[in-house]
Amino acid sequence: MAKANKMTDAGGVSAFLDALDHPHKHTILALRDAVLGIAPSIGEEIKWNAPSFHVAEHFATMNLRAKHGVLLILHLGARKAALPVGAIADPQRLLSWLGPDRASIAFRDADDVAAKRDVLAAIVRQWIAYLPGG
Repeated sequence: MAKANKMTDAGGVSAFLDALDHPHKHTILALRDAVLGIAPSIGEEIKWNAPSFHVAEHFATMNLRAKHGVLLILHLGARKAALPVGAIADPQRLLSWLGPDRASIAFRDADDVAAKRDVLAAIVRQWIAYLPGG
């Protein structure tokens, strides 16, 4: 996998992904496209050596080390806060809760990203509403 310092613009993310040698690169690219397509206010940068997404704060980071596919880790940025129980509607149970302030969604491949795209968008819109300025 390519090593990266913090890159704070889409061009930096594109350069990182162009250089990335990863068995799930098609999944990563599909997931990036899906997240950026949710709202025009969503930006991206490389943080923690992976694509990370932000509005007023960072709220999602890809985990590229998963053995099968790619994980999208949803979090509340640097602040320590818990989401109220049941705050995020998840009728298809895509979220795996990792703590009171973070959860993950697993994607097997690019087809799985496409199949979950609408539900992902609904979850991310709800998640962003809990960020400062969201």
